[in-house]
Amino acid sequence: MGDMPLNDMPWWRWRANVRSALHMFSDPAFHQETWLTGHEGYGDVTDAVYRLVEDTWLDNWSAEKYVGTIFRDSGEAALVDVAVLRVLRIMHQVGADAPVSAYMEHHAWPEAVRAAREAHVLLATNDGEDPDAPPRTLEVLRIMTRSA
Repeated sequence: MGDMPLNDMPWWRWRANVRSALHMFSDPAFHQETWLTGHEGYGDVTDAVYRLVEDTWLDNWSAEKYVGTIFRDSGEAALVDVAVLRVLRIMHQVGADAPVSAYMEHHAWPEAVRAAREAHVLLATNDGEDPDAPPRTLEVLRIMTRSA
């Protein structure tokens, strides 16, 4: 990690989960190579949505509420809000139990991917990490969030 480690935020474990989800949503190659093939260790689209909104309730209120605890500033919060809204809109239209291909074939998927990418790049960069590194497995995420 670089100058601003992930765990310098008060609710850094929640940030790690949000970042994990955004990272997976933001990477079309990951969608093809991991989600579509059912590669184990990363969960599926529904798992990523769960990490995005599970503790944060970003499906009910703005990320702005978490500036200073999960998000560093209003810029991060604004990009996260856009990504969450785009992803959730697709999830509600397609259904939580739909196959991965149904999400990826949705007409708004490219916009959701772009929004997730913008948010992911900003959060990763602000945490001193390479936004182009491959997404971490859920096991690595669990290990990271257990150690403090």
